[in-house]
Amino acid sequence: MKHLLKEIQAAEEELLVGNVILYPTDTVWGIGCDAENPRAVRKIYKIKERQESKSMIILVSDVEMLRRYVQEVPTGLERLVEAQERPTTYVLSGGQNLPQELVAEDGSIGIRVVKEEFCHRLILQIGRPLVSTSANLSGEPSPRSFSEISDEIKQRVDYVVQWRQEEEVEARPSRIVQIDWNGKQTVIRE
Repeated sequence: MKHLLKEIQAAEEELLVGNVILYPTDTVWGIGCDAENPRAVRKIYKIKERQESKSMIILVSDVEMLRRYVQEVPTGLERLVEAQERPTTYVLSGGQNLPQELVAEDGSIGIRVVKEEFCHRLILQIGRPLVSTSANLSGEPSPRSFSEISDEIKQRVDYVVQWRQEEEVEARPSRIVQIDWNGKQTVIRE
C-alpha cells in the first residue's frame, strides 16, 4: 500500500506540471496526462506520432466527474456504469471543457469511468480526468503488458509509473459503446 501511495504522489506531481506519464490502467498500459492541459495533450500526439484528427479517450473517477465533460448525461448511463462487468469506454455527444484535440469532429468524446485502484485514486487526487491512449506508436500493435512496451515509448514520456510492471496478464482494450442522449446504445468494439 505504501508503494502504491508513493507512486500516486509521484505521478500526481508529474501531471500537475504538465508532464506525460506511462501508467497502468484498468485495461492496457497507457500514455496519459492531465486531460485539461492542452499542451500536455499535444505532447502525447507527438510522442505517439498520431494524427490530431484521431481523438483520445479520457478516464474519470465517477459519473459525477463525467458530468463536467458532456453537455448532457445520456439516460441510463449511471446504471450502465454500475453494472458493467469489464472496462467500457462510452462515446458520448456534446463534449465540453476539454482541449479541442480530445473532442472528435462530431463533438463526441470517449470517456470511461475507471474502477482500477491506481487510476481511480490518481484521478481523485488531481481532481481532473486523465488522457488514456495505448502505449505504442500510432499504427503499431498495443502492448498487452509492460514488458511489451517499446523502449522508444518509455524514453519519450516524462515519467514511468513503477506499479504493476511485473504483471504478465495479457490485458485487452476496453469495450466501446456509443450512447445517444436517449440512451440508445451501439457497440463499436466488443
